Amino acid sequence: MSSNHNRTRPPSLPADGGRPRRRLKTKPLLVLLVILFVGNLLWFIAWLIPNQPGGAEEVASVDGEEITRQEWMAAMEELHGRDTLLELVNEKVMATAAKEYNIKVSDKEIDLELAMLRSAQEGVDKTLYAADEEQLRDNLKTQLILEKVLTKDIVIDDKAVESFYQENQSLYDIKDAYRSRIIVVDSAAEADKAISELENGTSFEALAKERSIDTATGSLGGDIGYITKGQSSVDSKIAETVATIDVDGWSDPLEMEDGRIAILSVTEKAEGQTFSYNDVKEHISRELALEQLPQSVTPEAFWREFDAKWFYGE
Repeated sequence: MSSNHNRTRPPSLPADGGRPRRRLKTKPLLVLLVILFVGNLLWFIAWLIPNQPGGAEEVASVDGEEITRQEWMAAMEELHGRDTLLELVNEKVMATAAKEYNIKVSDKEIDLELAMLRSAQEGVDKTLYAADEEQLRDNLKTQLILEKVLTKDIVIDDKAVESFYQENQSLYDIKDAYRSRIIVVDSAAEADKAISELENGTSFEALAKERSIDTATGSLGGDIGYITKGQSSVDSKIAETVATIDVDGWSDPLEMEDGRIAILSVTEKAEGQTFSYNDVKEHISRELALEQLPQSVTPEAFWREFDAKWFYGE
């Protein structure tokens, strides 16, 4: 058996001794990032497809009846065109807003948001982490511009910011995070067969799609996003084991709480970071200001200001 199969370690206690920690809002950001990623992915697929005069090229056929490139592209636009174009317009709108209001977003700010996003998952957000890091950073930049525009006229007292930091300092002591994949089977015998195939060179991603009985993760090649040691929102056996697996290695079969058997793999390790008060005070101030807004605001609210128009009209 591979040296990757190490003994599990017990989950660590929070630095504050288990005291409940107040978390700032993350759901709207997660939802927006998922939408942005899906839009960008579809746009990239369309960009890869070369233009053909008339669009009459056959791309598939069923019982001798052809499906043309034009039909394919029309179906893609009907299903996804509006969302893809919406994402592109909003990206341009926020870039224009940044110039208009002289808003800057630094790499260090994006580093913080990315670390916070990985550590603050309330569940397994698989679609979000299917994005490559460069695209994710671009999407975070767009979101930060929006938040800075929305909060530029809201003043938050420094004492409130410092008080929040003191009460929630452990939020900014970010643990190591492990991007993971999983294969779920219903018996130890099936798990042994899967490990045998892995040892013979089958890719973990392909095997997850073929053998995992968990269809939600299996369809994504087993991707379950970033997991931290002791994370409460995933199966305890996974949370205990993830930190013991080498990158590109896999675990021994794990019996999960529901009785199913899992094989866990780690594809990437994101090193933990500790952020000081000076690192996070602007982040906290902005989040506290966002909580004062009466409702959520999207980039579309700025279309009229920056004369944005699109194919779909109003």
